[in-house]
Amino acid sequence: MRKWITRNGYEVYFVLRGGCNCYLVRKDDINILVDTGSSKYFNKLQENLRSLKLQHSEIDYLILTHTHYDHCENAAKIKEQENCRIIISEFDKDSTEKGYTLIPGGAFLVTDMLSRAGKQIGKTMFGYPPFKADIFVHNSLDLDEKGLQIKLIRTAGHSVGSISVIVDNEIAITGDEMIGMFKNSVFPPFTDNIVEMVKSWGRLLDTSCEVFLPGHGKEIKRSLLKSEYEKYGRKYKIIAD
Repeated sequence: MRKWITRNGYEVYFVLRGGCNCYLVRKDDINILVDTGSSKYFNKLQENLRSLKLQHSEIDYLILTHTHYDHCENAAKIKEQENCRIIISEFDKDSTEKGYTLIPGGAFLVTDMLSRAGKQIGKTMFGYPPFKADIFVHNSLDLDEKGLQIKLIRTAGHSVGSISVIVDNEIAITGDEMIGMFKNSVFPPFTDNIVEMVKSWGRLLDTSCEVFLPGHGKEIKRSLLKSEYEKYGRKYKIIAD
């Protein structure tokens, strides 16, 4: 199982590649799960978490980078099982209580066609068991319980409710705000607002993070994200030529 460790001893485990990438952040006796994957991967997620032999038996927090079904389909079940606190963007509150978050638009012609078709299908295929979150993020939120160096920041673009998890100011877990599936590119095939997404890349670069862990694909290095930000920042007049 892939693992990253910060200088201050925060451990980030890659606990699931199924539906989406899921990560466990561990520091001392605090366990934080980031995203849940889709329902068909629930047993695999549980198996991988058990293999870590957590010092503390419960998941303390479940953070959802956003609430598209492939990232939150197991949220209700995990909350019931672990009695954890769920953290989401305040912009996703109504969606999670209904059990459906509108799928994102397509960034390209083909993906735009797929998105339009998916929106016609709607909740029937892309819904999830509804749940109520406990903590909401507006622009940013510090998890200072027991001195945790973990900050949540709003990174809208892929969806209005997208947030990223900044671990010890070294590692960012970014959901679908970027992907690591294509060589020399972080641009996702689906996004609601490209300009806001690129601005969010800049916000992530304002941290000291060197590693960015996306919701799909492999880790992204700072140098690649910086290159992509400069490229699209100029294209969309976010930064000067």
